[in-house]
Amino acid sequence: MKPNKPIFFIALLFFLNSCNKQDKKNTDEVLVDSTAFVNPYEVEFDSLDPEFVENTKKDIDFFYNKHFGNQYSGSFLVAKNGEIIYEKYSGFAYKEKGEVIDENTPLHVASVGKVLTATCILRLVDRNEIDLEQSVQSILPTFPNQETTVRMLLNHRSGLKNYAYLFENDKSWDKKQPITNQDVLNLLAKNDDILERQPGKYFQYCNTNYVILALIIEKITGTPFDVALKSLILDPLEMHNTFVFKDLNEKEHVSQSYKGNYKKLDWRFLDQTYGDKNIYTTARDLVLFDKATYSDNFLSANIKEQMFKGYSYERKGTRNYGLGVRLLEFDNGKNYIFHTGWWSGNTSMYVTLREEHVTFIAISNKYTRKPYEIKRLTKLFSDNFSFNFK
Repeated sequence: MKPNKPIFFIALLFFLNSCNKQDKKNTDEVLVDSTAFVNPYEVEFDSLDPEFVENTKKDIDFFYNKHFGNQYSGSFLVAKNGEIIYEKYSGFAYKEKGEVIDENTPLHVASVGKVLTATCILRLVDRNEIDLEQSVQSILPTFPNQETTVRMLLNHRSGLKNYAYLFENDKSWDKKQPITNQDVLNLLAKNDDILERQPGKYFQYCNTNYVILALIIEKITGTPFDVALKSLILDPLEMHNTFVFKDLNEKEHVSQSYKGNYKKLDWRFLDQTYGDKNIYTTARDLVLFDKATYSDNFLSANIKEQMFKGYSYERKGTRNYGLGVRLLEFDNGKNYIFHTGWWSGNTSMYVTLREEHVTFIAISNKYTRKPYEIKRLTKLFSDNFSFNFK
């Protein structure tokens, strides 16, 4: 029997139409999937005026030559709106091997690394995996003080003693044996005298706080600190030249620390703890981090408000500390946000001018206080703060 032609053609049209719809659906799915590769922390700033950039470069170059000069060993960078205006690299990462410093050379930023440690904690707070008012003891059961909270560690109001002094005075510890973060917690757990001050009452800057914070990050994430840092910050922001140093057996594979005369400094038993220090990074990677802090997807607006405010008002003055950052609080209501670093021969300074979207970074591995002078550049970008440019 011959097929009914009208019915056949209607069926054929229905089939073709269905194929077209399926093809369109598949195409739509591909288009939707492609958006997964968009950086969720990208921040759009206004483009900089070329004339402004050129004039500012000249001023910064004058400043650099006057205050840093040819003897400086390290990195120096100024950025605005996420755009690098000026950068300079000089000196040796490992002088004895002839390894020079360039834009991709990770240097030890000492206590500037506390900003990254704190940000790991704050990202976990944003994810509701931890609470700022949570007792440290509820996370690390062997931690000996029930009153101490996560926030107190972040803003240095825990009252804890510096672990370096505790180990120096511990006659049972072999000073040739490097200590670990867990060793710090173990020493606190067995020591009856771990407090300098009552928790929550006074500000006292103390590296012990950030060693413990690194352990908290490990406990909450179930991963080592370096893995957690990569997952929470480094990989999402493509900070490919940043890492945690946590094994003294690898000391020949990182940049070295020097005295001002380029005499290499010895490594010590205190050089293996992390969270308080031992993050190696570049100025360019820190710019990527700084830019991301303007994104409410990276850190919520609420958590940034808590991060960039002061908590210590026992004494009058401009100096204060937020959650992982230092502050200068001026009478005009403006806060100058920064962090300094010093460990062995490594000195560093990171400044973030929030209203002006400006970043200053200076890192040196040959002892000098020059990185701290970078704050003088503030005058080129803001009238809110009183620093002498010259």
